[in-house]
Amino acid sequence: MAYRRRRQREKTTFFVFSRLFADNSGAHTHYGDWLMKVLVTGGAGYIGCVTVERLISAGHDVVVFDNLSQGHRAAVHPQAAFIEGDLSDADAIESVFSAHSIDAVMHFASRTLVGESMQKPFLYLGENVVCGCNLLECMLQHDVKRFVLSSTANLFDDPERIPITEQEQIRPGSPYGESKQMLERMLFWLEQTHDLRYAALRYFNAAGASLERGEDHTPECHLIPLVLEVALGVREHIAIFGDDYPTRDGTCVRDYIHISDLADAHILALGALDQGSRTYNLGNGEGFSVLEVIETARAITGHPIPSRMGPRRAGDPAELIADSGQIRRELGWQPQFPQLQQIIESAWRWRCDHPNGYGD
Repeated sequence: MAYRRRRQREKTTFFVFSRLFADNSGAHTHYGDWLMKVLVTGGAGYIGCVTVERLISAGHDVVVFDNLSQGHRAAVHPQAAFIEGDLSDADAIESVFSAHSIDAVMHFASRTLVGESMQKPFLYLGENVVCGCNLLECMLQHDVKRFVLSSTANLFDDPERIPITEQEQIRPGSPYGESKQMLERMLFWLEQTHDLRYAALRYFNAAGASLERGEDHTPECHLIPLVLEVALGVREHIAIFGDDYPTRDGTCVRDYIHISDLADAHILALGALDQGSRTYNLGNGEGFSVLEVIETARAITGHPIPSRMGPRRAGDPAELIADSGQIRRELGWQPQFPQLQQIIESAWRWRCDHPNGYGD
C-alpha cells in the first residue's frame, strides 16, 4: 500500500529515496524512503516523547495519543498534535483515525512496572492486552498496516545464553512480560490474516536524555535516575540489592541503551516494514554493574552518592545483556552513545536543567 500524499507541500518530499537526517551530534541515520503521519500512543512518556522528537526531526508528522497517567503533557513536542485519551475507549481511538490520515502506529502506551504486575496480574494481563487489541482492531478497520511495538527484554526471565539473541527461548519473567508476549503473538496472527507489517522491539534498560527530554517517573524505580536523585539531595542514599552475584564485582549487570539510540532504532524499523515484519533485541551489547553505574555517577556529579547494601531481590537475574547484531546487520543501526559515561552525563545534564522534572 502506498503512503497517502496528504498535502501539496509533501508531494516533492514523498519521492525522496534513502533520505538522511542529521541529529545534534552530526551522526546520520537512514529513516526509510517515505515521510509518514505516525500515531504514537504513550507519546508523553519517557521513551515515547523522545521518539516523537526524533520522528519530527526526521520530517514525519506525529499525532500523540496519551492518557497522561504516566506521561507528561510538557514532554510532548510542540509540533506534534496531542490528543488526551485512553486506549480502553474504542470510540476515542476511532475518532483519532477518523480525524487523521494515519500511515503507521508506534505503540508505547502500557503499564510497565514488573513488580506491580506480580501484585496485580489481571491489571497487566487484562489492560495491556485489551488496549492493544482495541488499537490494532481500529487500525485494520482504517486500513493502516504498519505497526511498531514497544516490547520488552522481560520476555527472557532466565536466558540460557548471554548476550541474548532473538532466538532465545521466550519465558516471560512477569505478567508484564507475558502481556507483551501476548501482543507479539497477536501481531504474528494479524500478519497472517490481514497482512499487517510489524516490528517488535525488545529492549533492555533505556536511560539518558536528549537535550530537551528526559526521565521523570512517579514513582521512580530505575537505577540511573535514582542514583542521580541522591546527587541532587532528593534521597539520602541508593540501595544496592545483593553483592554476591556471579559477576565481576558481585552486583547485577544490565545492558543500558541511550534513549536517543533507542528512538532511532524504532524509526529505522518503521522504515523497513515494506520489506517485511521483524523482531529485534535492542541494547548496547555491553553490560554495566550496579557498582559501575554508581561510581560513574559519582565521577560525573562530583557527589559522594552514599549507598547501602541489602539482600538480593527475588527474581533479579545476575546478568542481562542484549545481542543486537541482527538489527545492526539488517538495518545498519549503530548506537551513537554507547558509553555509560555518555548515558549518565546526558541524564545528569537534563536533571540539572529540570530539577523538578516536567513539574518545573
